[in-house]
Amino acid sequence: MSSKNIRPQKGVAAMHRVFDAVVIGGGIIGLSSAYYLLKSGKRVLLIEKEQFGAGASGACDDMILLQSKKPGISLELALESIEMYRTLSEELETDVEFESRGGMILIENAEQLAVMEEFAEQQRKYGLDVGIIDKDEVMKRQPHVRKGIIASTYSNKDSQVNPLKVMRGYLRKSSGMGLVSIKGVALKEISPHRDFWRIDFENGETVETERIVNAAGAWAPQIGKMVGVDIPIIPKKGQIAVTEQIPPIGETNVWSAEYIVSKLKPEMNMKKNDIYSRLGVGFAFSQTTDGNYLIGSTRENAGFDRETNLTALNILVKQAVVFFPVMKNVNIIRSFAGLRPASEDGKPIIGEVENRKGFYIASGHEGDGIALAPITGKLISDMIGGTHIPYNMEELNIRRFGQRSEVSIV
Repeated sequence: MSSKNIRPQKGVAAMHRVFDAVVIGGGIIGLSSAYYLLKSGKRVLLIEKEQFGAGASGACDDMILLQSKKPGISLELALESIEMYRTLSEELETDVEFESRGGMILIENAEQLAVMEEFAEQQRKYGLDVGIIDKDEVMKRQPHVRKGIIASTYSNKDSQVNPLKVMRGYLRKSSGMGLVSIKGVALKEISPHRDFWRIDFENGETVETERIVNAAGAWAPQIGKMVGVDIPIIPKKGQIAVTEQIPPIGETNVWSAEYIVSKLKPEMNMKKNDIYSRLGVGFAFSQTTDGNYLIGSTRENAGFDRETNLTALNILVKQAVVFFPVMKNVNIIRSFAGLRPASEDGKPIIGEVENRKGFYIASGHEGDGIALAPITGKLISDMIGGTHIPYNMEELNIRRFGQRSEVSIV
């Protein structure tokens, strides 16, 4: 991914107070935040300790699955975000490969059906066009699915996008708008002062800014510790297998109801003590624009381990063959894993930290980072710019977890 990068050199300290905002983290959330801040007229510095997209954003699937979002602010934001995606290719002058192929969540038994019917009804009240289709309609849309699927949800709103092209588009457009970016340099210290923040780099250079946006994903807690804020986010490893390029085997992308039901009704999880539960296995099956299928995924509490393993990958591939027997003759060409930033309650943390004026968090999206990237960046920009926001953002503020800051501002 090409970029306009300005590495800190001697004399960079002369840039003190130049930046209205410094965004920490060069994944899709950080890039989105930087772009919308620039669009609002702010002078922005973007900092990435590795390469842009080196974290979860560069190791995830391409889905924008509205059907998985709980009714409430999560679904409301996802619905607005997907509308932003519809015009993003034109806005960024980059084809981000946005498509609305629709989505289905395959239902295997009566218990799952009852839960998904209730869930879909609640989602419709929040504006999502979703319904339940019978097994005959399932077979029309997915002619290669296994026998025994009794029903499915269906929504024509579920979509997908190429995360790498979204990030490339944000970066290219932002660079043309004056973005200053630094990558491959570690932070040493962040010092809060009464009317500005000072950021010191390991190489001895310094910048100052009025506002900081912590968009460091799974590493957001490490940034939080620098300013005495405990951020309740942990990494969850997601492993995905990638097939060779093949023709489409169905009309839509698909998921299994089992994982969603287990989250909504934990008491119905029949695999509590086995490896499926430990790995957090859920079946997701989507085809890229190039024809590769992405088979996922896991949600493992594995610390910062980003290695794939055969046990998990074998489970994922076997699931694909169980749901779609035709897949038994398809080759797997590669696999990858990424660390999803998961908050304690499963919702992202977006907003300014109490008693840390000018310090904002935009992280904790877990598997919704791609889906919520545009709206998250816009919300951060609107908060910093004082624009009215038509959502109850207290639901996403870190205050919902109780007191989290410990150090006084000097």
